[in-house]
Amino acid sequence: MMLARNAAPPPSTMSATPSPQPVSRLARIAQARQLAMQEAAPLAGGLVEPWIAQSWQRCLARGLRPQERVNFEAVTTAVMRQASEANHKLMQAARPILKQLGSALAETRYFAILTNHEGVVIDTDGPIDRSDRRATLITRVGVDLSEKNVGTTAIGAALRELQPVWLHRGEHFFQDTSVYSCAGSPLFGPDGRCVGMLDLTGVEAAERPELRHLATHAARRIENALMLQRPHRLLLRLNWPGMPLGDDADGLLALDADGMVSASNRAARQLLPMLGGPHHELHSRDLFALPWEMLFDAARQGQPVEVPLWSGLRLQARAELVGRAAGPAVAAPRVTTTTQPLRDVETGLIRKAVEDARGNVAQAARNLGISRATVYRKLGTGKRD
Repeated sequence: MMLARNAAPPPSTMSATPSPQPVSRLARIAQARQLAMQEAAPLAGGLVEPWIAQSWQRCLARGLRPQERVNFEAVTTAVMRQASEANHKLMQAARPILKQLGSALAETRYFAILTNHEGVVIDTDGPIDRSDRRATLITRVGVDLSEKNVGTTAIGAALRELQPVWLHRGEHFFQDTSVYSCAGSPLFGPDGRCVGMLDLTGVEAAERPELRHLATHAARRIENALMLQRPHRLLLRLNWPGMPLGDDADGLLALDADGMVSASNRAARQLLPMLGGPHHELHSRDLFALPWEMLFDAARQGQPVEVPLWSGLRLQARAELVGRAAGPAVAAPRVTTTTQPLRDVETGLIRKAVEDARGNVAQAARNLGISRATVYRKLGTGKRD
């Protein structure tokens, strides 16, 4: 975050005395800056995170210098309206979480900033001191807080590194922006692409690196809310057996009435790597080694069920029907979803793969993406030549 190239800062705000900070921490940052700005050490002597030093280097390569004033461009009503309209769905998903963050941050002098994927502010919340120009400049809807515009910040870093970050005082590139401390976490949409980021910033506030965890948790909740906006007929909550289901850590997978994948959250993409690519034309049967109709039947029964994967691993799932809850979701016979039938189904699918391969177990195993030993074990037979 930051202040304005070619525009002197207001003496009433920029000359304020910083609150006391641990000398060792700020001293290490100052030493790193000296090394980096003099190009004496490419990665600032290891005194700061490598991604911070790399961001400093990019700023220097663009001809920027730390002592320059940061220029927060004017934001017109038209720009504000355009930023809001273009990111309506993200703002709608994030608004309740931003409100809750505002309450959590009330006594800390930190506030929340939501940006789009380019680092443009689209919403804010929390205890923003509107009498402090340093706070108001960075919380205007439509203002560009990307690295190219305001140098090294948590916003630019999170959008580039695509991971949660913490940035304190002099770790920002410009001297003007060294009054800020901020945590940031990227936001990923239902298709896995980065759609924005969540930032928690304080002005001359005590260092609170634990806010990175808060930003990460809140970002996960925003992603889940954004995913649930997608039209779907069945929602699957997924996790490993033995893990609890029903909280924000669940993998979420949305299916339409034909079993096609319509959306997923980040946790689901970690559990099911196939979701890492485009969702179009990806069917639930590509993910799970069982008839997809069983997932809808499990939702009607309202009981968690184990689902086998083609890899031989298993997940536990809780299926929830969306919309027309009464009546069948698909034209399919009811199937009992206890553990034993699932094993029978898995065995039947493997047996059919062997039959389709005309008894060639090695070929069947390759088609299923499992080992020959797994095929023999699942079929309960000894190894055959």
